Amino acid sequence: MNNNLKDHRQIGQELDLFVVSERVGGGLPLFTPKGTIIRKVIHDFIEQLQKEFGYSDVWIPHLAKAELYKLSGHLEKYPEYFKVKSSIGDEFVLKPMDCPHHMEIFRAKPRSYKDLPIAYNEFTTNYRDEQSGELNGLLRVRALTIDDCHIFCREDQILEEARKVYKTIVSFYKAFNFEISVRLSFKDPKNKEKYIGLDKTWEKAENAIRELAKDVEFEKRDGIGEAAFYGPKLDFMIKDVLEREWQLATIQLDYFIPERLGVEYVDSDGSKKTPVVIHRAIAGSIERFIGILIEQYQGAFLTWLSPVQVIIVPISDRNLKYARNVFDQLLTSKIRVEIDSRAETMQSKIRDATLQKIPYILIIGGREEKEGKVAIRTREGKDLGTQKIDEFIAKVKSEIESKI
Repeated sequence: MNNNLKDHRQIGQELDLFVVSERVGGGLPLFTPKGTIIRKVIHDFIEQLQKEFGYSDVWIPHLAKAELYKLSGHLEKYPEYFKVKSSIGDEFVLKPMDCPHHMEIFRAKPRSYKDLPIAYNEFTTNYRDEQSGELNGLLRVRALTIDDCHIFCREDQILEEARKVYKTIVSFYKAFNFEISVRLSFKDPKNKEKYIGLDKTWEKAENAIRELAKDVEFEKRDGIGEAAFYGPKLDFMIKDVLEREWQLATIQLDYFIPERLGVEYVDSDGSKKTPVVIHRAIAGSIERFIGILIEQYQGAFLTWLSPVQVIIVPISDRNLKYARNVFDQLLTSKIRVEIDSRAETMQSKIRDATLQKIPYILIIGGREEKEGKVAIRTREGKDLGTQKIDEFIAKVKSEIESKI
């Protein structure tokens, strides 16, 4: 372990990625424009990976009547929630989970076995009443944004739908070079009060998880007692740069909450059946994932992930017009770019860009302007010489598209 590594909170402040305000409250980070770009890039990447599967986007409010979570079992089995009372005394809960809301959308109209699978996808924030002593920057928060999806399917569709999720998870983590292991998270038979549902149904769900795990190419282990209160899981574990282990992505099988909430479809024989729900997340908590990434890369994000990918440094005001022309060409090519037009020395601007971990620094003087080129430096201080603007754009776009 490298003892010289910086904490993500320090890097986040230095690179202007997020803010923690005592006025807002602990565990409630605020993302700046640069930090929000990283959130959006991760969001868009997940959307791109799962586009082929035809999931439907939905939107839900951030609270619900407490009664909904009593019915689902969350209030009994998941006590870390925030209560809210209306002016007339109705009790609400800031949502700790999204599944009950999504199930209410499903059950709002009649469904047929022919309609399944149906998947509801949403990037949305959940709220957990974590103890103040447990809060840690982005790694442990009270407001956590989940790339959440719930897939309603028949039993004969479980493996096919879960394999789609697995494909997405593998592609996602490959882009970040994380080493993954997989935990088969089962219930603890000696602690049955932690869970809901019948033993025989748990056995069926755990067998399905074991069957799915046969496709898994990573190191696997059983995690007895690590199941959700409503079902077994495949949890995808990574070790960060500090050798801490985190559970991020997850595939969970749920036979019980849909039954408790009266979620049904009409089967081929006309009988009413309860669908199985696959709960899935790819990045898990976006806040936690970004905190891990900040420390993993020490702020020097890969080009595709960097909030600012290129900064232009004109040597003097005489070069500003050409610098703006270069800026416009990069912007049109969907490259995130800034111009440093401050009244500072060129060396000072280059030093500041390097400290901001911007992948490419373009230096523009009279010679570059005359030749229609840019002089290129990397944040590591490497001089790449000069290139025509369209050649440089092609190079950066290739890095972005290949995620290197």
